[in-house]
Amino acid sequence: MSGPLAGHKVAVLVESDFYEHEIWYYSYRFPEEGAELHFLTRLWGQESITFTGHEYKAPFVCAASFEGMDDDTLRSYSAVIVPSAMVSDRLRYSEDLSKLPPATDFVRRAFAEPRIVKGIICHGLWLLSRTPELVRGRRLTCHPNLYGDALNMGADYVDADVVVDDDLVTGRTGAQAGVFARTVIEQIHARAAVPAGVS
Repeated sequence: MSGPLAGHKVAVLVESDFYEHEIWYYSYRFPEEGAELHFLTRLWGQESITFTGHEYKAPFVCAASFEGMDDDTLRSYSAVIVPSAMVSDRLRYSEDLSKLPPATDFVRRAFAEPRIVKGIICHGLWLLSRTPELVRGRRLTCHPNLYGDALNMGADYVDADVVVDDDLVTGRTGAQAGVFARTVIEQIHARAAVPAGVS
């Protein structure tokens, strides 16, 4: 695959009640830049799951999981995106409340890798409700309905469509998916230009 992001991999988490326009946009926009795009979910032991969108009930088949991903594979991603709508609410389910939901733990591990761009848009912030330390003191935006959540997590809420805080890119709502994706792409470029080992 050719393009400015050739050789880069981008992960987007997905579940049912996704915002179709956003997910469809990513499915074209990142490959357009040359990036290898992977949609990841919790497969519950199945080979694939067909999810349905929020607005049109459009089907979306996902056959890749973040569960059991080793550190080297995680580090092979240039960006990990938590999308809008109800995806994060569904993925933050845990059958064992003494443990972090697998998706939350996956994103927590991504946060430990500063060269990975973390993109969280709209209601995606819900996925971090049990790990507020990941965004405490950091500048971000989110859906207005999550303003109180952001404050309770100790984040520095910014009234803007897209906010960049180092390796964290946040977007207000799925309607800003275009500028959000463009900003994630810009941040991937910026990190690729910095030699390994330099922060």
